[in-house]
Amino acid sequence: MFFTYILYSQSLNKYYVGSTSNVEERLKKHNSYHKGFTGRAPDWIIKWLEPHLTKEEAGRRERQIKAWKSRKMIEQLISTIK
Repeated sequence: MFFTYILYSQSLNKYYVGSTSNVEERLKKHNSYHKGFTGRAPDWIIKWLEPHLTKEEAGRRERQIKAWKSRKMIEQLISTIK
């Protein structure tokens, strides 16, 4: 099983979109200080998670969401799970 996910950092007030097969390990990596966008803050939380059967499907969905380049559309997607 693979997942497309959206994280949120309150300290940065930013969203991050990604995909993985291991959500827990990936979140630990995001919350550690490392090179890259998410390494700037240790307070990332999962706001949205979507399962996929293949890595290709999860990656396709990740690219689709990133292509929106719209915080409003991301927040609208997140609000659909409540």
